[in-house]
Amino acid sequence: MKIVFIVRATIFTVKGGDTVQVLNTAKYLERIGVEVDIRLTTDKITYEDYDLLHFFNIIRPADILNHLSKTNKPFVVSTVFVEYAEFEQHHRRGIPGFLFRFLSADSIEYLKVMGRLLKSGEKISGKNYLWIGHRRSIQKIIRESACLLPNSENEYKRLAARYQLEKPYHVVPYAVDEELFRPVAHTRKNKQMVICVARIEGRKNQLNLIQAIRNTKFELYMIGNPAPHQIDYYNACRKLEAPNIHFIPELSQEELVPYYQQAKVHMLPSWFETAGLSSLEAAAMGCNLVITNKGDAWEYFGEAVQYCDPASPDSIYEAIEKASETSESLLLQQKIYSDFTWRKAASRTFEAYKGVLNLCE
Repeated sequence: MKIVFIVRATIFTVKGGDTVQVLNTAKYLERIGVEVDIRLTTDKITYEDYDLLHFFNIIRPADILNHLSKTNKPFVVSTVFVEYAEFEQHHRRGIPGFLFRFLSADSIEYLKVMGRLLKSGEKISGKNYLWIGHRRSIQKIIRESACLLPNSENEYKRLAARYQLEKPYHVVPYAVDEELFRPVAHTRKNKQMVICVARIEGRKNQLNLIQAIRNTKFELYMIGNPAPHQIDYYNACRKLEAPNIHFIPELSQEELVPYYQQAKVHMLPSWFETAGLSSLEAAAMGCNLVITNKGDAWEYFGEAVQYCDPASPDSIYEAIEKASETSESLLLQQKIYSDFTWRKAASRTFEAYKGVLNLCE
């Protein structure tokens, strides 16, 4: 079986959770005998070389439309359906924030695509996106896909409800590399050490996190680069810098291991999370988690973590304090190693591929 992953053009220059997902899914698929090529959406692709196309990020539909107009090959989509609307409509600053209050979620995403084109020249690969629009583009992709691969049941339900369409789907959860993220026995956690591993941007809500924790007993390590189009947000975070706030540029997964090993708490107070790859990695390394109460994280973590209201610095601080005093959850670690590994995610992806190709015979 030969598959091509078709991914956003900036996946290796502006790294995110999807970068980790793509690389690790390919790695473990190849271990079970699937041949995988990774191509950028801007690459010229010989579709006939592949049995199946695999796209990522349905919230970037122009990238996918560009290829659908050139081939009839069956395709699947890892939806990665993040919802930005709450942040964009209620918490983004400046002129965009004022304008977005009056627009639908899909209209906001359409304007953001136009903004990236005008501001930084980020090309729109699927030109029909311009007149089809964001909502109808996603609906077209859902209708024409052979199967959707959401990261949770709740993600699929949100997507189906938003776009009023149902489609065969196969849940493939986010995961961790079990060969890398293993706790070292008898290592003592630092109760005052809090880490937040995430790109610095409005949706991740680092500003409220800093407001919650600055000049307190906790030491906060913010690990990640600023998002390219949110430098003003990054600068606002830096203006609140205090002696107990530490900014660390993006680290490789291998370089993250000692931070996960030492920290008692990992924090993601985002305005929305499908799960949070760094949360899974941190939990696998024995960190206690604080997670936003908005999104799909409950399906992964249940009652084993502390949840916070991202709008409230007081709620964020209270959750961090509870997590710092709570014993680590061995049951959560075991659940991650049994249910949420890239080995298992690749196996579930392979099952979805086989189901699609059997139907196409």
